[in-house]
Amino acid sequence: MGNGLGMIRREFLQRCAGTALAVGELPERRREPNVRYEDEFASMKHRVGLIGTGWYGKCDLMRLLQVAPVEVVSLCDVDSRMLDDAADRVAARQESKKRPRTFKDYRTMLAEKDLDIVIVGTPDHWHALPTIAALEAGAHVYVQKPVGVDVLEGKAMVEAARLHDKVVQVGTQRRSTPHLMEAVETIIQPGKLGKVAYVETYCYYHMRTRENPPPTEPPQHLDYDFWTGPAPLRPYNSLVHPGRWRAFMEYGNGIVGDMCVHMLDMVRWMLGLGSAKSVSSTGGILMDRQSIANTSDTQTAVFDFGETVVSWTHRSWGSPADPQYPWGATLYGDKGTLKASVNSFDFFPMDSQSGAAVHRDVVFELEEFPEDKEEERLEKHVAPAIRQHMKDFLRAIRDKRRPVADIEEGHISTAACILANHAASLGRTLRWDAEHHQVIGDTEATALLRRPYRAPWVHPADKG
Repeated sequence: MGNGLGMIRREFLQRCAGTALAVGELPERRREPNVRYEDEFASMKHRVGLIGTGWYGKCDLMRLLQVAPVEVVSLCDVDSRMLDDAADRVAARQESKKRPRTFKDYRTMLAEKDLDIVIVGTPDHWHALPTIAALEAGAHVYVQKPVGVDVLEGKAMVEAARLHDKVVQVGTQRRSTPHLMEAVETIIQPGKLGKVAYVETYCYYHMRTRENPPPTEPPQHLDYDFWTGPAPLRPYNSLVHPGRWRAFMEYGNGIVGDMCVHMLDMVRWMLGLGSAKSVSSTGGILMDRQSIANTSDTQTAVFDFGETVVSWTHRSWGSPADPQYPWGATLYGDKGTLKASVNSFDFFPMDSQSGAAVHRDVVFELEEFPEDKEEERLEKHVAPAIRQHMKDFLRAIRDKRRPVADIEEGHISTAACILANHAASLGRTLRWDAEHHQVIGDTEATALLRRPYRAPWVHPADKG
């Protein structure tokens, strides 16, 4: 535990924007409503491209535009209607008012080799190939979580980032959530929790689709074959696009891959944990067996890190265990307990010697960034975290260092979640050898680390 806190302390010191100040001495910096950029970002005029112009792709891009005078020069999507709409929105928001070039094929966009930064905001099954291609084209990358749909995709992404010496920031922005950074600095680092031996993570959102639409022809504005890419080609239905593809394991890893990865990664960051030594999981479709969705509606998993064990529970039906924390983590120490979520944190000391109880809520920053008030589908409580995450990404590029959510950290968290799904399907605990990327003594489970790709796409693990 002591080594983990030291790692976190060093990480915070590295994020002090190039100053020699200690974390506790950092000045509170807020953007005034009439000041567009903070001084340190005002000259960062990187050329930016976005692959995947849907909900979160645009959300991430707009936050980047809020913190630095970047120029969005290229957008890519296989949905022509979505692509045109995104180009109009970007032209209205960026300083130059120029409309970005638009592409259907990310390879054509990247062949221009004129981008400093590429944001990958595609569905999960399209994270690995565009990220690696962007790195090969000389760009730094911001890619959404999870890093891929199988473990060896993540391994290949880490290797590509190191080979090309580029910054890759993963969209696990709990690491940049202001109130959670405060919890680390003021509760965990001073040792107010004591020894943390067990952590519960959980999600009780009713987020799994219950619909059962019939197959239909894809809309004319969508290249469905390209959208499917390396994934299995399912009959098209209205859930597939846009956004509700998460109902299908062909394109992601269910609620574990979508929601557990955030909380598991947050806990790993808070406590300085590495890779899980073993993973077990049970669950399935226990309540809703009628819908077309093939993801689990109920699942538990246990990630054993040695001195600390982290559990996960999701249930997309019924009531949450704590209505104030329907998605979050509870860290149990021998001196106190910390509950943490995207919305708040609560510290409960065991006694007066551990200090007083503390409650913090997210700060929305709507006065500093009034455009957030009107942006369609923006999670206003998450916007401050994405802005901080983008700032760390830009600083990492400037300082030639690894970002707080480096691709290797994202890979470790993603791999654990994928292993949880494999453990559930196989019905046994998987002992993980992170160094050699294999499940110890289990050739069947090891074979699952690489999913088959649909031709003509080639898995990055198969490239020489």
